[in-house]
Amino acid sequence: MSTTYTLDTATSRANPTPAPIRRLTVPAIRARKKGEPVVMLTAYTARMAQLLDPHCDMLLVGDSLGQVIYGLPSTVPVTLEMMAAHGAAVVRGSYRSVVVIDMPFGAYEESPEAAFRAAARLMKETGAAAVKLEGGAVMAPTVRFLTERGIPVVGHVGLTPQAVNALGGYGARGKSNAEYAKILDDARAIDEAGAFSIVVEGVVEPLARAITDGVSCPTIGIGASAACDGQVLVVDDMLGMFDRVPRFVKRFDELAGRIDAAAATYAAAVRDRSFPGEENLYGLK
Repeated sequence: MSTTYTLDTATSRANPTPAPIRRLTVPAIRARKKGEPVVMLTAYTARMAQLLDPHCDMLLVGDSLGQVIYGLPSTVPVTLEMMAAHGAAVVRGSYRSVVVIDMPFGAYEESPEAAFRAAARLMKETGAAAVKLEGGAVMAPTVRFLTERGIPVVGHVGLTPQAVNALGGYGARGKSNAEYAKILDDARAIDEAGAFSIVVEGVVEPLARAITDGVSCPTIGIGASAACDGQVLVVDDMLGMFDRVPRFVKRFDELAGRIDAAAATYAAAVRDRSFPGEENLYGLK
């Protein structure tokens, strides 16, 4: 028996609860190549992690939290401290999934040594199983440096949001022959460097298929191909929390509308004094 942390929803406090360790492992995910598709969603809070965990194989604490949680214009301003805080919350709220934390912009590009220090901090402070970093062949030495020192790495090729300023926008990548070949080479380099899976984002569909066939580790698609070894979406996109719906997103609910309706009903109840009702009040006895 070991001790894991589960969320006591009656009090909204995390309490240690003895339970057997049953988390999926990095080797188990790597072994899913060409097998059962890997299910991945982003998570940023303990409660959301608790709800997603039974259904997912991997939970990604994405730097997309900069836009989703903090209303920032891109992922570039996200800090290591933000990733550590949200990563720890997701680990506390999950039990089964492999938790992966994005390395924020500026935390790993300088050198493999700098990347190791940042990744080690994230893993120590959160208990996560792995980190994810963006970039192709240029980042292969860093991926190798981390994996050889016991830090599992998820790669990320294609549309890399942290490089949005250099890319000039969020359009699909791989439309030209030269870019197609470069991204394919990038994926192979990251795979050979030891990444246990690779996120393939925003590329033309034939390229996603070629990457999936050309690397030994599982590919996780987002705006890529159904042929990838798994899929990931930003959970708020999947739940219909935003008005904008990118082409690669399928809404599996319309939660924003339901929240709006619930808030309107609450506001009306407050204004007509039907809430709180007698059942919501404390009497003398």
